[in-house]
Amino acid sequence: MRKIITTANDSKDSLYVLIKSLSKSEKRQFKLYVGRLDGNADSKYLQLFNLLDKMNSYNESEIFKNNIVKKQQLSNLKAHLYKQILISLRLSPAHQNIRVQIREQLDFATVLYQKGLYQQSLKLLEKAKHMAIENEEKNVAYEIVELEKVIETQYITRSMSTRAEELAHEAKVLSQQNLMTSKLSNLSIQLYGLMLKTGYVRSDEEKREITAFFTQSMPKYKMSTLGFREKLWLYKAYLWYSFLIQDFLSCFKYAMRYVELFEENPAMIARNPVFYLKGNHYLLESLFYLKHHTKFKEVLESLEMRLQTTDFPTSDNLEILEFLYVYSHKLNLKFMVGDFSTSDGLIEKIEKYLKQNGQRMDEHHIMVFYYKIASLYFGNGQNKKCIEYLGKIIHNKSLKMREDLMCFSRILNLVAHYEAGMDYHLETLLKSTYKFLIKMDDLHEVQKEMIKFLRNLGDIFPSELKNEFKKLRKRLEVYEEDPYERRAFLYLDILSWLDSRIESRPVAEIIKEKAMVLNR
Repeated sequence: MRKIITTANDSKDSLYVLIKSLSKSEKRQFKLYVGRLDGNADSKYLQLFNLLDKMNSYNESEIFKNNIVKKQQLSNLKAHLYKQILISLRLSPAHQNIRVQIREQLDFATVLYQKGLYQQSLKLLEKAKHMAIENEEKNVAYEIVELEKVIETQYITRSMSTRAEELAHEAKVLSQQNLMTSKLSNLSIQLYGLMLKTGYVRSDEEKREITAFFTQSMPKYKMSTLGFREKLWLYKAYLWYSFLIQDFLSCFKYAMRYVELFEENPAMIARNPVFYLKGNHYLLESLFYLKHHTKFKEVLESLEMRLQTTDFPTSDNLEILEFLYVYSHKLNLKFMVGDFSTSDGLIEKIEKYLKQNGQRMDEHHIMVFYYKIASLYFGNGQNKKCIEYLGKIIHNKSLKMREDLMCFSRILNLVAHYEAGMDYHLETLLKSTYKFLIKMDDLHEVQKEMIKFLRNLGDIFPSELKNEFKKLRKRLEVYEEDPYERRAFLYLDILSWLDSRIESRPVAEIIKEKAMVLNR
């Protein structure tokens, strides 16, 4: 695993970040690529490459000190170097996926066409088209057909009349399939954007709005006419709609269809590994919400075994996604079975990876990791560590997504301060939390009850405390199955915490017992 150390300023320089992301073999390949071109051994852009590679942080004054280039020429030299690195990476066998290979064939065919070698160009295009259709790359397949039509008008044969009909039909079918894929992918990404921004629906009105949008945006289709790619986007659209309205059984249903689509077409796993990983992630997420820990464990173990096989592709992007999904769900499994131990090295592994590769991940996912780690510490009774991790979320001023995550971070922060005996902070925190929740328009009944209880703690005698916990539990348990209030229990198992206070037992013990009763 490569260690990349960057500062805030470094991350703004695309060339520096690209160079630091290269593996040893990719750097060696780049130097060999440059060496093949005559007169490049001492080229300025290779000198710049070597200098940036050695730097621990991006420093322009260091570049000028080495007399590689004048200030006014630096941007052009950097742009040229950036382009050459990308060309080198494109030539690397590690990056020669099927999509690149098809594009390469299309490029070669275009060159042959421009030289007037029509028959040779058409042969290449026919081969590339079959590859594209076989691998569900229908956008590029459509491009190929369009170029075939252009060439056929110039390379006239006796079969031109039937060939014209064939090409027109192929173009029409591919166009319709691409249009369907586009509509379904647009719907899916719009629903995903809503999920990131607002989380689950919070009222009947919101549910009606989302349902109306989903119904109106869903294109008419016949399942029998849909190919692999169209089915993939269809299942994803239904998945995000189901997540938004908190229909987790429907989430499980479509996540299973999503993963089974790949299992029925195993060649597509290696060709679309990102989609395969995401499908398993959605399946695990739905099982987590359904509290089906035995099936959850089975799916997680199966995914880990698949990732360890030699035929599963490898890349920087896949490495990040594999870490993100596997370790996020390892934490989820601990919550499901009530295992809040922090001595198994899991937190340390996550922290180490985030420190080395955090700048390559989006901030939202990092904050989710922090919330889960905070929850683990809370369940283990390490409240000050819990507060420390929640602080990373609460004090993050640039985080604009997942309002629900921000809200429950503050609620858990209040409870952790109470548990840690840090009462002197409680009044200030209550005020700031109230202010935040009202501003976010996210003050629900569960949150109101929690804040009201914590606010009145100072007036409750110690002898009456257990009875007050019982009263609060009774008021909250009615919301556990409420479709718009139950999300509070997805982020923080408040009822188990109350049971632990009432029964004077660790919260981990309570959750473990509940998991055994469910026994699913």
